Amino acid sequence: MRERLLAVRQEVAKAVVGQDAAVSGLLVALLCGGHVLMEGVPGTAKTLLVRTLAASLSVQTRRVQFTPDLMPGDITGSLVIDSTAGELSFREGPIFTNLLLADEINRTPPKTQSALLEAMEEGQVSADGVTRPLPRPFLVAATQNPVEFEGTYPLPEAQLDRFLLKVVLPIPPRDDEIAILTRHAAGFDPRDVAGAGVGAVASGADLEAGQAAVRRVQVSTEVATYIVDIARATRQSPSLSLGVSPRGATALLRAARAWAWLSGRDFVTPDDVKALAQAALVHRLGLRPEAELEGVDVAQVLSSAIASVPVPR
Repeated sequence: MRERLLAVRQEVAKAVVGQDAAVSGLLVALLCGGHVLMEGVPGTAKTLLVRTLAASLSVQTRRVQFTPDLMPGDITGSLVIDSTAGELSFREGPIFTNLLLADEINRTPPKTQSALLEAMEEGQVSADGVTRPLPRPFLVAATQNPVEFEGTYPLPEAQLDRFLLKVVLPIPPRDDEIAILTRHAAGFDPRDVAGAGVGAVASGADLEAGQAAVRRVQVSTEVATYIVDIARATRQSPSLSLGVSPRGATALLRAARAWAWLSGRDFVTPDDVKALAQAALVHRLGLRPEAELEGVDVAQVLSSAIASVPVPR
């Protein structure tokens, strides 16, 4: 089961060069039943990465292109008139799937962004007084451009807190960029993932079995205390107006368990926690206005908070 899920890496590599951190983040989120926010400048393969991941898994997938005029009902579904029965019926939106690609999520206003809150936290959609469960497994893989780009709306804190991980896709290094251009020169078409030889190597059943295995990974009291101390260190930082919440600490615990299982262990180590801490916590922090004016980087503040906590032995 672990080998089949790890084989997803090889399938994704057939279409996407590099971006190993993003691929690992998506695998961890799948195993935790969480969601991933991917940020990067246009052209760093955010959408291609999710499309390739979907092709390597035999699960249902849908894509929503977020635009300024998108309405909440366009995502969750809406009531429509059934001309045959002469009554209102609920038409499911694209969110009723296993893997939802929320493309450029920060190009739609907060009202529409908030339509995802209940679905991401509780795995259900409420409409017209009726609660409708979403398929299992369920993952939102959202992409966004950096917030300083034109035509973007910053995601509200409540929305950001629903994402298990945030991964940043950087401009690839020189060697990877050469490999990308070499592939394109050889005829690679990013719109044709199947043409690159990407096929399904894992199923929804594999994901659910993997999730069950991750829940059996042991977490010692020392490691749990280490996670709590990291969260508390962020709350005491003079540069932050918003530290890590208990939900954020729980998210880090879940992610570390999945990382330990993917590494072939049935217990979590402090190194697992440190490996996932940035991706699991950085988007949950808020800088003070004076720190922003001074050009303080939130990732550096988090690194300092982590370094200030003694590592259990």
